[in-house]
Amino acid sequence: SLEEVAQRLKKSAADVEAWETGRAAPTYVQLETLAYTIYKRPVAIFFFPEPPDEPSVKQAFRTLPEEEIDAIPPRVRYLLRKAAVLQANLYEVFDGANPAARGVLRDLAFPPSVSAVRMAREVRAYLGVGLSEQQAWHDAGTALHQWRDALEGHGVFVFKDSFNPPGSGGKRRDGSERYSGFCLYDAEFPIIYVNNNLPKTRQIFTLFHELAHLFMKTGGIDTERDRFVADLEGDARKVETLCNAFAAEFLVPGADFAHQIRGVAIDGKGIDRLARLYSVSREVILRRLRDRDRVAQEEYERLAAQWKAQARARKGAGGG
Repeated sequence: SLEEVAQRLKKSAADVEAWETGRAAPTYVQLETLAYTIYKRPVAIFFFPEPPDEPSVKQAFRTLPEEEIDAIPPRVRYLLRKAAVLQANLYEVFDGANPAARGVLRDLAFPPSVSAVRMAREVRAYLGVGLSEQQAWHDAGTALHQWRDALEGHGVFVFKDSFNPPGSGGKRRDGSERYSGFCLYDAEFPIIYVNNNLPKTRQIFTLFHELAHLFMKTGGIDTERDRFVADLEGDARKVETLCNAFAAEFLVPGADFAHQIRGVAIDGKGIDRLARLYSVSREVILRRLRDRDRVAQEEYERLAAQWKAQARARKGAGGG
């Protein structure tokens, strides 16, 4: 906004507005600050006769409602542009052809009405990673590395980046910390972009949430809050619901999960053990338990709130 730019330049909003309308002009030093520090654009762009023609965020994320698009913070918008540049670079480096011998998005296709169970089963079989192999990894760091290799080996490029505003040390917040990642669909070079500031278990879930979006041939954004899903209609709502269900079913297959929890007391230690077994977060396990009525809604909400408060406390103490 004008006010944000003015504050960072230590100018008035009226001064910045005068620059934008052409009634006045910044100094070249101010122009460099605008370009490189604030807008993250080349200086040359300010000398174009018109703003460059770029795809809108709405075009990339057609399932997101307007208010969610408007709320995307500057840092995430910058990373979206960066991802688009990386996608263009892939076309140049690989001469327009994906180097993977097999492409999971090319060889498999699913409608928005597909069941998450069927989709997860077919994708796991295609990637060639069995459940026993997954459960032998034991830690989230190994799991994240293995899943990333599996996706990239089958034609999906994965990039990781800090979603925190640069120079903030994680202290200056602009809302970017709410975003777990996003994807950009492309028939040849699909990209998944992951927030490297988040726990590895969350990054793993984001990989498969976004993979589901790519199967629907649309970009997607994964946030820690998905309350906007209730406001969606038609296929857009089906897609968002499917993405979450697919990621949960892929990482914690229902049939095996039912076997693992049979006759087991569901408490803090039990949830931690299951989370380690599948290399997922406690929240994913809690959601799976709630779906099977092994945890009451009140207990689900209490534990989820408790874990979020603990996570915020760790970040506040420098442990994030």
